[in-house]
Amino acid sequence: MGETGTGRVREGVRAYLMIAGMWIRSTMAYRASFVMTTFGNFSATLLDFVGIMLMFSRVDVLGGWSLPEVAFLYGLSGTAFGLADLVIGSMERLGRRVRDGTLDTLLVRPAPVLAQVAADQFALRRLGRVVQGLLVLTWAVARLDIDWTPLKLLLMPVMVVSGCGIFCAVFVAGAAFQFLASDASEVQNAFTYGGTTLLQYPPTVFAKELVRGVTFVLPLAFVNWLPATYVLGRPYPLGLPQWLAFAPPLVAAGCCALAGLAWRAGLRSYRSTGS
Repeated sequence: MGETGTGRVREGVRAYLMIAGMWIRSTMAYRASFVMTTFGNFSATLLDFVGIMLMFSRVDVLGGWSLPEVAFLYGLSGTAFGLADLVIGSMERLGRRVRDGTLDTLLVRPAPVLAQVAADQFALRRLGRVVQGLLVLTWAVARLDIDWTPLKLLLMPVMVVSGCGIFCAVFVAGAAFQFLASDASEVQNAFTYGGTTLLQYPPTVFAKELVRGVTFVLPLAFVNWLPATYVLGRPYPLGLPQWLAFAPPLVAAGCCALAGLAWRAGLRSYRSTGS
């Protein structure tokens, strides 16, 4: 990346932090409301895991996986997605801006449009989802008898950060699609919220065609399925080599690069409403 590209990234990060900081200050002006909405976000996401626990009250294993093992997948997916939703979840509102013409306002500001859209209405209450995911992950690790090695310990934070990057790329790519189909936020949600729900369950409960799709086409499996099977000492359904468990950073970088290209193409195709 040249100096111009580095400067553009630095400018985008600065703009993002300034806008997000403004929304955080606005949120903290009503701290009781912030606490209640964060707790509500925490409770709503907790119900997902309660549903899994109720399922295990009737069965001992799900696709050959025990409750702590499924909780391990759930915690990794929930934490990674929660971080992405916190950082860049506002991208799903882009279609509304395209329809009502308010995107034009962002185009004339001296800041990268992507940073402005990502930080718009930054919702600190989404921390509730991150905390809930971390608590489930901590509980799962405490219940599992994992043969920890330095590589497995290193892989834990790598999984969360890389998973966050992959979900961020999906958010950006979905937003880019909304330039073409401005009323497509539900399509984007199918791959973001739907994706994290898919990853909460072991890959063995799904058809191999679906597992191949989320491994080689939309590589959500690198968020938790592939690295988690290595940490837990389980075989991956497709019989892939173990070294792919350490590929999430490369996959995340590739996904972000492709999402960036899609974003630039979508932005170039935008035509103002004229309002």
